[in-house]
Amino acid sequence: MIYLSQMLGNPVYDLDGEKIGKVNDLGIATGEVFPRVTALAVEGPGKTPLMISWRKYVDSFDDDKVQLKVVATDIRFSYLQPNEVLVARDLLNKQIVDTRGLRVVRVNDLKLSDTSSSQLRLLGAEVGVRGLLRSLSPGFERVVLKISRALGKPIPEKIIAWNYMDLLDRDLSNVKLSVSHKTLDDMHPADIADILERLDPRLRGQVFAQLDDEQASETMAEFDDDAMAAEIMGDMEETDASRMLSEMDPDDAAELVSELDYDKAEKLLRLMGVKEQKAIRQLLGYREDTAGRIMTSEVVSLPEDATAADAVEKLRNLEDDFETVYYIYLTDDEGRLSGVVTLKALAIANPTDRLSAIAIDDDLITASPDEDQEDVAEDIAKYNLVALPVVDDNKRLLGIVTVDDALDVLEDEHAEDLRIAGATTSDSDDHRSLEGLVWLMRNEAWFFFWMLGAAALTAFFSPTLGAANALLLTTSLPVAVIAASDAASYATSSFLEYDPDDEDAPSTLGFVLKGLGLGIVFSALVGLVGMAFATSALGNAVGALAATSKGVSAAVVSILISFISIPVYLAVLRKRDEKNLETSGMTLSLVAMTIALVVFAVVCCILLGVWGA
Repeated sequence: MIYLSQMLGNPVYDLDGEKIGKVNDLGIATGEVFPRVTALAVEGPGKTPLMISWRKYVDSFDDDKVQLKVVATDIRFSYLQPNEVLVARDLLNKQIVDTRGLRVVRVNDLKLSDTSSSQLRLLGAEVGVRGLLRSLSPGFERVVLKISRALGKPIPEKIIAWNYMDLLDRDLSNVKLSVSHKTLDDMHPADIADILERLDPRLRGQVFAQLDDEQASETMAEFDDDAMAAEIMGDMEETDASRMLSEMDPDDAAELVSELDYDKAEKLLRLMGVKEQKAIRQLLGYREDTAGRIMTSEVVSLPEDATAADAVEKLRNLEDDFETVYYIYLTDDEGRLSGVVTLKALAIANPTDRLSAIAIDDDLITASPDEDQEDVAEDIAKYNLVALPVVDDNKRLLGIVTVDDALDVLEDEHAEDLRIAGATTSDSDDHRSLEGLVWLMRNEAWFFFWMLGAAALTAFFSPTLGAANALLLTTSLPVAVIAASDAASYATSSFLEYDPDDEDAPSTLGFVLKGLGLGIVFSALVGLVGMAFATSALGNAVGALAATSKGVSAAVVSILISFISIPVYLAVLRKRDEKNLETSGMTLSLVAMTIALVVFAVVCCILLGVWGA
């Protein structure tokens, strides 16, 4: 086996041993399951590009060179054929769709099979970290592999076979997509959406354009990122975008329209049919993050005196794109919700049975359109429902919130909580490869702040205190930085635990007093322990003792300010949450540690008379 990275740059010699250039690329014919290398691209003298037939002219090759079977004067140059691609130019570092794993990956290297001394075939793409290491240096790759094996964490190859690959990025001036309609038709809309979300923006719209109206509408509804979906829709022709919206469920369409600017949204809505436009406008009339915004108005409702046969007939006449039916809802003479019939009850009922006789009419679980969507989702989970009816103040049925929308809400809320707490929600290969580094930065960021602050303060105060005493000044800095991180974590935990509207939630004054109390206790403890340690350890070393005591005093002030700031951090989190803005707990900790570092430095300057007492 040989890799493309091992061949690029190797010298090319003719039959007489004269060097004619170096390997610049390899051409393959894409029609085969594992395509043969058909052309050799050579960079000749003066960086002149040359293309020659591999079959006619290549005699042998290895990791060090390519040997031709003719002299230089007998070589006849050729051109890349329409069915050929250059693997370095068209595949290396490009995005491909792994149609077996249903994911988008980046090609870091290409694995070739030397089936004979003169023939090469492309086996597949290396999409793991080993391809990156090899591209830097094969020797470096070997060293890293030895270290990883010694640590019991071997790094495996991640090869995607050529027959499971679809090239997405070839000539950007005229992108030729090999993701065929057949390939896309075989994929679930959720898988297509997942792939599109991972593509470069320049390719996303072009792949989406291959979908038919039904696929496009179903895929659009599966996007996790509404802004990305709106961006794709914004680039579409207005008639096509409007037609796609008409195909979508009203709740999904309303969510998407809300992401568009007003003028664009109005144009699309006016191009839609009256029925679809009315349904979407009704949902847009409700506030964001409420039951009314995520409900669908497509429900099956019948009067109480209808029979099981009437219900079956109505179900048979539903349009193909009607929202999935979970229950049949009964209404009284005044249009109020009076009962719910499950499909199981309908299936075993006699055709002449009244629906009111087989309906569930006691303790109906309902929601109001203004109820928070998270509360609605929790009710669906609590009562094991697959749909929850939404009614107005007069108990008239407005629509239903389905279990799939409830799961989306709970997933979004869970992901937001994890982000605020500083955790990661991605399970992609790239994120897993960086998991250790992210964990280190998240949990040990104080160490980097301490090193940065200690280096800066030591350099700043060395001319006046001396290097040793300036270093002693920073010995209490890590305590201040860790305390700031803990204060931010406390604020984050309080935000996640307590709803400000909850009667059991501590008041703002309560958080102020708690932060002040924790700050006083912690800073006093640090001051007493720090001064006692400095006195016992340094004894009569007046200069060192003075520098250390000033550092302890700076840490005490910094700790006190960090804990007093807890209510401020909590208020920031709540304010951003009201505006639907995300805030990472890790970001909040970094801000808190930065403030602590600045306060420590300012207090040190004041105590040492840099700015005057």
